[in-house]
Order: sequence, then C-alpha cells, then structure tokens
Amino acid sequence: MTFSYKNIAVNFTSKGTGKTIVLIHGFLEDSTMWNSVSKELSKKYRVICIDLLGHGKTENLGYIHTMQDQATMVIAVLKHLRLRKYILVGHSMGGYIALEICKLAPTNVKGLCLMNSTALPDSEEKKINRDRAIVAVKQNHKTFIRIAIPMLFSEENRTIFNSEIEEITNNALNISPQGITAALEGMKIREDYTSIYKSANFPILMVVGKQDPALDYNSLIAQTKNTNVKVVEFSDGHMSHIENKEAFITTLASFAKKCS
Repeated sequence: MTFSYKNIAVNFTSKGTGKTIVLIHGFLEDSTMWNSVSKELSKKYRVICIDLLGHGKTENLGYIHTMQDQATMVIAVLKHLRLRKYILVGHSMGGYIALEICKLAPTNVKGLCLMNSTALPDSEEKKINRDRAIVAVKQNHKTFIRIAIPMLFSEENRTIFNSEIEEITNNALNISPQGITAALEGMKIREDYTSIYKSANFPILMVVGKQDPALDYNSLIAQTKNTNVKVVEFSDGHMSHIENKEAFITTLASFAKKCS
C-alpha cells in the first residue's frame, strides 16, 4: 500500500488484527526485513511495516532525513490508518526513529523495543566515521553497500548467513545514493534520547547482541542502569532478527503480550 506524504509516495504494509505493532527497519534495509517476524506476529496482532524515507519503495524527501523527519512521516502513516495506540519495534536506525516517536507522541506508545539500537547520540568519532561513509557513498555507493552489510553480522555468521547477506545486499543496492547519504546525515545529528528511559510510562525492552560489530555492548548495558528498561542478550551480532530469529520472535511476542 502507499500513502501520499508531502508529495512523495510512502510504502507500507498492514497485516493481521488486534493490538498494533509497528516494525521500523534500519539503515540500508526496508520493510521486507521483517517478513519472518511479521508472519508470526500477525497471527495475533496487527503488524504495520513502513519503508522509511529514501529506503525501499519510499521516495526521498530531502538531502537530510533527520530522525524527526522520519518519525513525523511514520506518525502520519499511523494517523492515516487511524491508529491511536501502538507498540514500536525499531532496528538500529529504526530504534532512533522509534525513540523520536516516543518524544513526539508519548501518549500513543504502549511499548518500545530497541533491537540492536541505542538511545545515545553519535560520539565525535562516530560522526567522523559517518562523514567518511558519506564520501565513500558518493564515490561508489554499490561498493559501500557490499562492504557494509556483511559487517553487521558477527564474524562467524558472515559465512553461515551468506544467502541472507546476499539478499539484504541486493535489496540495499536499490537504495539511491541520496537516500543513503540523507540517512547518514540524519543519524549523525540525532539527539540523546536516554531521558526517555526514565520518563516513559510504558515498558521498554532492549535487545542486545554480545558480538554486535556496530554497537558497544558495555555502553548499551550502562545506559540502562537505574532504569526500568529490560535487557535481553543474544550471543551474536547486529542482525538479531536473522542471527537469533526464533529467540527474537519469541522475545518480541512475549513483550507485546505485556504491553497493555
């Protein structure tokens, strides 16, 4: 399905009935990353998957897609569907966007799951790496994608999930250089969302990969101290929906049940 938003077409899917779960994909991904998760969850819940700005079949809105730009678009789709209460699940960049939604529309959120994501802003070192990535994308975005995707998996899983890596890479190759750089620019300037951990009046779950190459494990654990955030740890990398698929789906279903 498509929704017209600020003169661009936004692509989304809606499956199942019941309590609403909104699945928000990450950088270099699209809504199809959730196919296995959506298939299971839609047996009991209404599951919404949205292609973010500049990703999948959703067009670009500008040269920078801030987390607020992305969140405002997601909220517009949910309003279009007349959904007032929902559980948010965000992977990586999708987690940053979910946190921004919590800031913009806290009374609409029934629960938040951050999968391989963080509430902290980019460090100065990370911002420099974003700038390097932008240069690499402008030089050859296809090479950038082919290098970036396997690095999201734990080292041993790069061989085990070779076919999945190939599929994700092929999907990512359809993303325009503008869509990639707009996301990198947006992530680079995102704010610190850790205050949401303490202000939220809904359950928060953080799913952590102990061998996540993209996020520091100790930093993830440290930011949840003295909060009500529940942490579930898996032994693998940044792609828990693939590397730990069955355990992740079970964890998510259990979490959704607790969100009233």
